[in-house]
Amino acid sequence: MYEIRLHGRGGQGAVMAAGMLAAGLVAEGKFAVAIPSFGFERRGAPVVAFLRTDPHEIRRMTNITHPDCVICIDPTVSRSVNIFSGMKTGGSLVLTTAKPLSDLAIPGIVDTVGLIDAVRFAIEIFRRPITNTLMLGAFARATGIVSLDSLKQTLLESEFRDAGLDQNLAALDRGYNETQVHRLGSKAAA
Repeated sequence: MYEIRLHGRGGQGAVMAAGMLAAGLVAEGKFAVAIPSFGFERRGAPVVAFLRTDPHEIRRMTNITHPDCVICIDPTVSRSVNIFSGMKTGGSLVLTTAKPLSDLAIPGIVDTVGLIDAVRFAIEIFRRPITNTLMLGAFARATGIVSLDSLKQTLLESEFRDAGLDQNLAALDRGYNETQVHRLGSKAAA
């Protein structure tokens, strides 16, 4: 079973991103369960969402405490939440940041890092810092767990059919194409 934890802030679409990712995985014939977590339920408060995927039926509906991958859709949330808490050794991190890898404090347990300045691209595409669709493209690029085509198909069949579809499709492409993937295998083994 592959487990993903998404970190963001209220209003950025972390819960919606988990649902779209689950739909993309199901479109590929995998089983997937998106589990939202609601706390303060206010715009700007830290938010977390969870997702499990497996080739077999999933019965576990609990929060994820030991993720294989962490997706952080807000560049400031790690200042108030330990996004690496419980992360499995050899895990993947998909992070929105304008900083280069050398300026980031990445723990040795992380094997793969996908970096994208998603806030800048979101402002260009949406005129707002809503990064969730960009980060789905970044996740597809960094991990290969889901294809870009499956995510696009999910959008085509979603609520975006009328409003914002073209922007979200562009965001998926941009997220996929602009993500820098770093393999840190030697660091994780140290």
